[in-house]
Amino acid sequence: MAPRPPKMPAARGGPAPQPAQPEVQGGADGAPRQRAVLHISSRDNALLKDLRRLAQDNAAHRKQGRVWAEGEHLCSAALARGWRPALAVFSEGFWATAPTPLAQAATQNVVIDDALMRHVSGLPSPAPLAFVLDLPAAPALQPDAPTVVLDRLQDAGNVGSILRSAAAFGFAQVAALQGTALLWSPKVLRAGMGAHFGLRLVDGLSVADIEALQVPLLVTSSHQGEPLHRARLPWPCAWVLGHEGQGVQAALAARAALAVRIAQPGGEESLGVAAAAAICLHASAAARA
Repeated sequence: MAPRPPKMPAARGGPAPQPAQPEVQGGADGAPRQRAVLHISSRDNALLKDLRRLAQDNAAHRKQGRVWAEGEHLCSAALARGWRPALAVFSEGFWATAPTPLAQAATQNVVIDDALMRHVSGLPSPAPLAFVLDLPAAPALQPDAPTVVLDRLQDAGNVGSILRSAAAFGFAQVAALQGTALLWSPKVLRAGMGAHFGLRLVDGLSVADIEALQVPLLVTSSHQGEPLHRARLPWPCAWVLGHEGQGVQAALAARAALAVRIAQPGGEESLGVAAAAAICLHASAAARA
């Protein structure tokens, strides 16, 4: 995926950004590196404002066509999967010792004051590094792919956790229905811990769109269905995971080839959707072994 040139908007209410100058600097391993580096020290800088919106507004990635991946783990995970950032953002204190693979990942680096990094991130403990990645074009559903269908899940932490389980247990595609937390939002990206970069992600779907899947749909329930540990699970398949409070909507449940329930001998009424997803997806992976 070829990165687009970084956006350099004119300043709005502040000094215009200075042209980035090539900078040669030794990395943590002592190797020389040369990249265009833009130093920003003003909160009124227009580019900084765009970065702040991207980092804090869950829908900004749709407007800008880019996503904010914050932290060394996320950035390294993107590089490991062959992604290349359009822009790399470093705090001033981290830039001097940043590992060379991270410092050379983008052709344009932005270095900002440590205090401004906290202003951009909005996290209680902001990371000193972030990548700005091009938002991939939305793919079509792959009909025969092992799939996780997210039916109006609203909690970003749950969605990100389920993406991690999908990647871990061999479900290469995630299909999110309208009403689900945006898959490329900063919160879901953080919770996904890098799973995004190895998955086929399709969001904004309707129930009718799910009819394109040619694999059997599996749903879960707290009170009915065959016990999961006794069920013969098909492969490939599509697990449908429903809204945190309302569960799977009736239109999808009616299409399911199999309904299962997870045994809970401890007596709890139900499991959280992220925990239930991990159990079900692992059961499918184990059944293949």
